[in-house]
This record gives sequence, C-alpha cells and structure tokens, in this order.
Amino acid sequence: MVTEDDVRRLALALPETVEKTMYGTPAFYVRGKWFARVREEGPAAAGVLVLPVGSEEEKAGLIAAEPAAFFTTPHYDGYAAVLVRFGAVDAEEMGELLADAWRLRAPKRLVARFDA
Repeated sequence: MVTEDDVRRLALALPETVEKTMYGTPAFYVRGKWFARVREEGPAAAGVLVLPVGSEEEKAGLIAAEPAAFFTTPHYDGYAAVLVRFGAVDAEEMGELLADAWRLRAPKRLVARFDA
C-alpha cells in the first residue's frame, strides 16, 4: 500500500518539483503548474491522489480498466483528472502515474532531458 510519504518521495524525485499546498492539502508542482494533489476532504477521501491525465478518454479508460484503483466524482466531471486510491496501487505504479502527470505539465525541454 502506498502512503502519503511514498507519494511525496516519488513526486519530489522528479526534476524541478516542489511541494506547496492546494486547497489546504499537499500538492506537487513543476515550474508553477500542479501535477498531483493529495485529496483529503474528510475520512472517506483519505488516501486519494488527484492526477491530471491526457484526456477525458484516458480518464475513462483508466477507470474502466481498474475501478478499484481509479475513480472520479461529479466535481471532476468534464475535467481530464482522475482520482487514485493509495491502497490500490503499488509504489512502482504510483511512480509511473506521477511521472506521466509530471510530463503533462512540465516544459517540453525539461521532459526531453528527463526522458533522455
């Protein structure tokens, strides 16, 4: 099971990532753009990460493929962002998810250096 500390460690390992708060919860940014946010809006939301994805179609595909891990709420309808349950993914998968979200928000040259 992934913990908030695991998410923090994995996110901060990505180039030029900083941690700030967003809506009172920890969030991770690359050059001023958020790419992950811990969602803690009550006990039912504990252990959930909000991540941007490439499209609403990608979001729907993730949810359909692994509904135990990925979900959404009406608040995120119409947005290319998915919610991920910490307890349903391992650290390797969480690292891949964070890196993919980081790639969406990081400048192209920084992504190219990271991927080289």
